[in-house]
Amino acid sequence: MTSVTEATPLTNSLTAGKLPRRSALWVLLASWAVSAAFFAMLYLSGTVDGFNLVGTAVLGTVLYCVAIYVLSRLVEGSRKAMDRLMTALVTTAFVIALLPLISIIYTTVVNGLPAFLTPTFFTSSQRNVVGAGGGVLHAITGTLMVTGVATLISVPIGLLASIYLVEYGRGRLARAITFFVDVMTGIPSIVAGLFAFALFALLFNDPGIRFGFGGSIALSVLMIPVVVRSSEEMLKLVPNELREAAFALGVPKWLTILKVVLPTSIAGIVTGVMLSIARVIGETAPLLIIAGFTSSMNYDLFSERMMTLPVFVYTQYANQGADAQAYVDRAWAGALTLIVIVMLLNGLARLIAYWFSPKLGR
Repeated sequence: MTSVTEATPLTNSLTAGKLPRRSALWVLLASWAVSAAFFAMLYLSGTVDGFNLVGTAVLGTVLYCVAIYVLSRLVEGSRKAMDRLMTALVTTAFVIALLPLISIIYTTVVNGLPAFLTPTFFTSSQRNVVGAGGGVLHAITGTLMVTGVATLISVPIGLLASIYLVEYGRGRLARAITFFVDVMTGIPSIVAGLFAFALFALLFNDPGIRFGFGGSIALSVLMIPVVVRSSEEMLKLVPNELREAAFALGVPKWLTILKVVLPTSIAGIVTGVMLSIARVIGETAPLLIIAGFTSSMNYDLFSERMMTLPVFVYTQYANQGADAQAYVDRAWAGALTLIVIVMLLNGLARLIAYWFSPKLGR
């Protein structure tokens, strides 16, 4: 009888010109281990003051890119090696792009959670509070009211403008609208605040005017171009065959837009609107100029100053009192509240896009 020696899976994989499964993970872990050992030696020898975690991750990632390319080239050939190298570089770039976001969220949660969890933080304002205590209710109320009115102003104007550009717009007027929308998309937010302040100061002849509705106008200037652009792209995605089918049945154009085009693109339009709200809800400069700030509740958009969350964060950090740490803690908690609101808006946009998206395969 002839004895046959069975090869191990690793041998079979290598002789077949392919690295074993999860080899990339093991190479990455080994690279990080080598990098950690290197920085640990530097720390133990007294060359550096402490263990460098960021340097360990960076050096380990560089070693991984080099090691995976060399191993793959030896076993799998140059084409597969280049593919693995590009995959490693793209993944590394993705992780680097996520690091600032993770760092911001982590720092905000760690610093803002203690004040965020206090019982009075969401049930009281800062009226007559000079040290620790107080809450952010007046700022949340102002933010929701100012942003809500800005949405009521921006959505109809932006949606109608996008319908005109897609369904009716031709010639110089359409090109002019598109040009000015592009220009408005890039203007600094403080310019919108100055525009609203100058407008109402001239209308009411009051150079010291501050009220919440002015903040809504400033935010609407920033929201309208975002709504126009997002709605325009969604309307362009509606197939022309749907429009032509409606026209063939004798449906007028306005009714085709109302009953065919808008229902088909409503998911993308609503998502764009929610994202535009999330884009302006954190603006500080325009609201600081035209809406001002106060420590008291104000439910009237057309009278007196109105506090908003971004301005609350700024004032708490910039105008610290005797108990400075209490002001800083409230600033971090206000920033955490703003992040939570933006995350909820983005999650709501996802749900709305899922609920209203056209259902296929019925």
